[in-house]
Amino acid sequence: MHPLVAGVLARELRATARACRLVDDAVPGHRELLKGLFPHTGRAWIVGVTGNPGAGKSTLTDRLVAHLRKQGRRVAVVAIDPTSPYSGGAILGDRIRMQRHFADPDVFIRSLATRGALGGLSRSARDVVRVFDAWGADVVLIETVGVGQDELEVTRAAHSTLVVMAPGMGDDVQASKAGILECADVFAVNKADREGADATVRDLEVMIALGGETVSAGAHSRSHAAGALDVAGASVRHAKGVWVPPIQRCVATKDEGTAELLAHLERHRAWLEGTEAGRARRAERAHEELRATLRDALVEEAVARLGSAIDEAARAVSERAIDPYSACEALVARFRAG
Repeated sequence: MHPLVAGVLARELRATARACRLVDDAVPGHRELLKGLFPHTGRAWIVGVTGNPGAGKSTLTDRLVAHLRKQGRRVAVVAIDPTSPYSGGAILGDRIRMQRHFADPDVFIRSLATRGALGGLSRSARDVVRVFDAWGADVVLIETVGVGQDELEVTRAAHSTLVVMAPGMGDDVQASKAGILECADVFAVNKADREGADATVRDLEVMIALGGETVSAGAHSRSHAAGALDVAGASVRHAKGVWVPPIQRCVATKDEGTAELLAHLERHRAWLEGTEAGRARRAERAHEELRATLRDALVEEAVARLGSAIDEAARAVSERAIDPYSACEALVARFRAG
């Protein structure tokens, strides 16, 4: 067994911090650490917090941590920050907004750099979450980079996904787009004391209604006249076991609406655990995680075994001696031949 496993299971902060660093840096032996921790995982509830930059994700995450601690829950936060494409550095500044929790031994905040990974998460985010699960976290909050519409990786890493919106950020257009809004389990309209909050809520209601199984034309026209859309069919869809994302107004800086938001997330957790559709989603999540792990392992093995052949193929492509598709086929054939 990896020597750090016992320290993590004993909830030693220093050992857990070292385990997170080894996993994030992918140092030799980190997989043995994860293998040793895996039997002690599976208890934590993982909540993804995503949304556009400036929506207030960090402040809202800080408030959620405070409410979870009032309930006596042990909490871990994985805050993802973007890496500079030029210097390779990252500020890792999201945790600055959560510094009041640093003295709490039952709150662990870890910042991770994306290191070039796309989709809002770092390469190591899932594995760091697993370390926190073994550490004994009841809830793990993953705060994503906030890159916008293509930030969907969090839905594959989290049980429940909270999408944070804010007025005045072009959401009337974004609500019509495929992408991040369609992955939400719960919506938070933050900064709801600002002008335009009603319009943001209304746009989200329209999007949810259009994505529903049944929306009556009569309800749609009546709501237009009233200036707000009654999400027709929502109760029917709930009765059929289909989750309908709720919308919660909140003002994170004033801690308004946070308790209600957490209650919505709790209901989603109950749906995941108590319905067939929810259990199927959890199984799909495990399937996706295994596929991602397998893909990473295969790429790593292929790069290690092919070695300089990749550089030679790249040089041939750059000199236009061969097309990239044929080069890839040749590399795959060489990898298969062993």
